[in-house]
Amino acid sequence: MPNVIAHQRVIDCATRLFGELGYDGTSLQLISDSLGVDTSAIIEVAGDKCALYREVMEQAFEAERAMLEASVARAGPGRSAVHDIVDGYLDFHVANPQNRALWAQRSVADAADISELEDRYVRPLFRLVARRIRDVVPPDVDTYYLLGTMVWCVHGFLGSGLFNRSRGMRKADDPAAVESFRAHLHVLMERLLVPQAPPPLDATMINASV
Repeated sequence: MPNVIAHQRVIDCATRLFGELGYDGTSLQLISDSLGVDTSAIIEVAGDKCALYREVMEQAFEAERAMLEASVARAGPGRSAVHDIVDGYLDFHVANPQNRALWAQRSVADAADISELEDRYVRPLFRLVARRIRDVVPPDVDTYYLLGTMVWCVHGFLGSGLFNRSRGMRKADDPAAVESFRAHLHVLMERLLVPQAPPPLDATMINASV
């Protein structure tokens, strides 16, 4: 086997395999076989499997961070900012299914021995968005839960789709399904942004005040 391979080609192949099979289900040998090179070539340009996985997750994070920073920067005023960020997040993950696949693997305890990635990569993104929208989130709604709802819904839809009313499933490879889901997601976010109604005034208190 040849022993010369471009660094980014290794990362791209590992990203695909880690997303499809998980870190635990992907060996360095499988990556090298997929690329048609010796494992020594992989190690030379990207390190061992753990180092390769960390770089894959770093690149996935950087792509998502750039998207969210841009979404936050161009978001409109008030509660429209939430909807602008929702659109940016959904569009990014529709266009970059490998990112969702990597995090979906971690949600089933893949690479459990590399446990710090959520704090290192996910927490800063939540903080970035939370700072931008906190002024429009009502006091009875937790901002992190609101963002979590967006993430759970988007990843759930992209991962499994939704039932069609008649038969079959509506999935992210159908642009009309994506737009239908987007409309639902906007309604859901809008409902979460509606402040809790104040309790009705006690009649005795009203009479006592007049």
